[in-house]
Amino acid sequence: MAEEVRAEMVANVWKVLVEVGDTVADGDTLVILESMKMEIPVICEVDGVVSSIAVSEGQVVQEGDLIAEIS
Repeated sequence: MAEEVRAEMVANVWKVLVEVGDTVADGDTLVILESMKMEIPVICEVDGVVSSIAVSEGQVVQEGDLIAEIS
């Protein structure tokens, strides 16, 4: 089963640091969000492989929006 990574706040997607197929580990930064001139890293909480990325740079995400899935 895939682990879903979701946005914790309303923010702009500033930078996507991973691609589908990348191997990631607990603690790796997947995406950097920007809100109120602050950079907020979105951290992976499991070891696995990026199976999907649901956001793109410049997109606005809402709290709870899917960022990525790790399998």
